[in-house]
Amino acid sequence: MVGVALEKSEINLEAAQQQLESVDAREVVEWAAKTFGDGLVMSTSFGIQSAVMLHLVTSVVPDIPAIWVDTGYLPPETYRFAEELIERLQLNVKVYQSPMSPARMEALYGKLWEQNDVEAFNRYDQIRKVEPMQRAIAELNATAWLAGLRRDQTKHRQSLHVVERPLDVYKVHPILTWNAKTIYEYLTAHDLPYHPFFDLGYVTVGDWHSSRPLMATDENGRDTRFQGLKQECGLHLPQTWGEAESLDSSLL
Repeated sequence: MVGVALEKSEINLEAAQQQLESVDAREVVEWAAKTFGDGLVMSTSFGIQSAVMLHLVTSVVPDIPAIWVDTGYLPPETYRFAEELIERLQLNVKVYQSPMSPARMEALYGKLWEQNDVEAFNRYDQIRKVEPMQRAIAELNATAWLAGLRRDQTKHRQSLHVVERPLDVYKVHPILTWNAKTIYEYLTAHDLPYHPFFDLGYVTVGDWHSSRPLMATDENGRDTRFQGLKQECGLHLPQTWGEAESLDSSLL
């Protein structure tokens, strides 16, 4: 990655949004690399389609820090899939975890995912996901964050722009307008793998206790997460870092 990150005040957000809405994903990444320089990071969950963003971004910025928030509750297949992609794409992965171990959390709060309650899930997400991501952004001196969100995933994501500034860092979404067909075509064109759970019927996967295969009765792929109680884990919501409120009753 080259260059020094620009001051936030130097970016005309409205103009950038208009400029980037109609360009392709690679151009968005190139713009972000040029604009934010060493302040640019990306996030990855090593989920079902994570190979797309990892390949796309590192083909432009090979050494970009890839933040992986490891909750400690991922399926074994996710850890093995992560190692496969790290080796194949030579990723500069930065692993962040909660300072509270899973055992300590369960001793203090119980198995939060079994409480069938949105507030319990929000507490879980704050401890295991939001706080580590907040710390990663601060420690890496990030000014912009590339994320693989798509408008067709949740109601909240339908309202997103390619570039935004919801908090103290900019968020850039190169594949925001993509759909399942576009994802498949990119994976095929570059001979990239899906997460192994794809073959088991999963369209999204996170922690082992809060993910399941898609069923015929599901209205949205994100209904397979968090026991259908919410769609977002808190990492990509526009409120304060500490909030993990779901936006309706229904990932990455």
